[in-house]
Amino acid sequence: MSELKNKKAIITGGSRGLGKATAIAFAKEGIDVAITGRNEALLKETVAELQTYGVLATYAVFDVGNYEAVKTGINSIIKTLGSVDILVNNAGIAAFGSFIDMEVSQWSQIIQTNLMGMYYVTKQVLPYMVNQNEGDIINVASTAGLNGNATTSAYSASKFAVIGMSESLMKEVRKNNIRVCTLTPSTIASDMSINLGIAKKDSEDSVLQPEDFAELIVAGLKLPRRAMLKGASLWSTNP
Repeated sequence: MSELKNKKAIITGGSRGLGKATAIAFAKEGIDVAITGRNEALLKETVAELQTYGVLATYAVFDVGNYEAVKTGINSIIKTLGSVDILVNNAGIAAFGSFIDMEVSQWSQIIQTNLMGMYYVTKQVLPYMVNQNEGDIINVASTAGLNGNATTSAYSASKFAVIGMSESLMKEVRKNNIRVCTLTPSTIASDMSINLGIAKKDSEDSVLQPEDFAELIVAGLKLPRRAMLKGASLWSTNP
């Protein structure tokens, strides 16, 4: 089992939902954590909570869909952390609507954030991992990236693309001792899914919780370096 204490991690979309749950799980393991997002107040609040676990915690405010902002933010984070061992590409947005009715700008924004944002962040972090010949990248896709459904064309397209990009990257950087894992969770009671009306706050016994997702990530990271979790789907036991 790999030791995680004193590792350095970056989590995009880390101030709430899946990202925050993962950041807290990391802090409990002794991992120094940097979180990113667009709401500075929420980021500061989460960092203060992370610091109670005795780890180094920091944040950067930027939109993952803006490459110049990503470059500035990631460089600032790595300067603070000193290095980076783990990247969790979690930031994402969702909206549902018919192919005809959804505005072109909204369709494009989902692709820009979910796909290009993941590409931008990974492109900035990857050279550090290649240089140290070790690292872990966890890319958050969705079961919507495995099967398309009516009214999910933009979201599904972005997540199908994420899976393809992630698997290609996995094969490219295995030689550098970098593990790339693609996660495809089903509905989780996160802030995003609650706001979209596909999960309820009081659904703890019937719907996956962010902490379940975080536990899966930690378990994958603890595998011996000779082993790699290529991908995993997380489902609720309740249909």
